[in-house]
Amino acid sequence: MKEFTIEREQKVARPIAEVFHFFSDPKNLGEITPPFLDFHIVACSTSTIGEGTLIDYKLRLRGFPLRWRSRIRAWEPPTRFIDEQLSGPYRSWIHEHSFEDLGSATLVRDRVRYSVLGGALVNRLLVRPDVEKIFDYRSQRLNELFGSAAVSASPGAQALELQAKRAGLPIGDHQAER
Repeated sequence: MKEFTIEREQKVARPIAEVFHFFSDPKNLGEITPPFLDFHIVACSTSTIGEGTLIDYKLRLRGFPLRWRSRIRAWEPPTRFIDEQLSGPYRSWIHEHSFEDLGSATLVRDRVRYSVLGGALVNRLLVRPDVEKIFDYRSQRLNELFGSAAVSASPGAQALELQAKRAGLPIGDHQAER
């Protein structure tokens, strides 16, 4: 089974305790999920997210109604948690959320490992573009909710950013595909 990875990171202008608290309330998941998914939490086994919490969702993807159940398999406030799809549209989906304290700001990282029926072709043509749109929306909403934190880059990083701009490559939120 071929596994794919998406990684994102962004700096938000709020302290880690506030950012992690936001993620610990399951109702806030809808705040950072794009409207085109018509996302709704159907049930949550606990009032705040913690290890072992089960969350049931319903959503629409490309017009098709789907159900999704996830379990929080690791919970390490305020630096990290992992959710895993137990049933849903993917063959597997493991999403690690991590948070790094930058003082008055927080570095928010997402790393998702997933696999799909149909393998690389289906991923490239259908799944990956949708996952990218979802994380693009999430990044935008986190910036709207918490503000974007500007961090001055080292001269080496500034040179790499300039090279990326000249090559027409995206800069800003980190994106990696494996």
